[in-house]
Amino acid sequence: MPSYLDTYGEEGARSAARAKVVKRTIITVLGIALLSVIGYFTFRTHSQEKVVDQFMSDLRQGNYQAAYGLWGCSERTPCKDYTADKFDRDWGPKSAYPNAAQLRVDNVDYCDTGVVFTVTYPQQETVGLWVDRNTNVIGFAPWTRCPGNHLQLKQFFRSLFSKDSGQGTS
Repeated sequence: MPSYLDTYGEEGARSAARAKVVKRTIITVLGIALLSVIGYFTFRTHSQEKVVDQFMSDLRQGNYQAAYGLWGCSERTPCKDYTADKFDRDWGPKSAYPNAAQLRVDNVDYCDTGVVFTVTYPQQETVGLWVDRNTNVIGFAPWTRCPGNHLQLKQFFRSLFSKDSGQGTS
């Protein structure tokens, strides 16, 4: 039979071990939650970004029929309000964007039913492209940003780590 002093300190050791397990569990749960939130905000527009990347790639390669197809239109079944001729005037080699390699997506904005891509081209007005989240069909957005307030974390972090972070040259 153990004496009174043989179990001295075991309760404290069990309590410390329990506290260590609880601490690790809380840290693990918080880490998983943080990674989930980061993953959600990173990948929620991934499929729409791929559509716009494919659109830009098709324009760069001069594959205008494939680019027109991303608008949900084709030569056989042209869109009622956006014919292939109109598409060619907007995006073809004689358009305001003749060198598609200079097209650049400056902002990606998540809206309720779609994603707005702010597209810029040197010496031209900014264009908003809308990609429907359900169908991944491209169209023109009525604005270059979704209406309402926006959390500008991406721009904030870019400004922190950019070469021109507000330091003037003398």
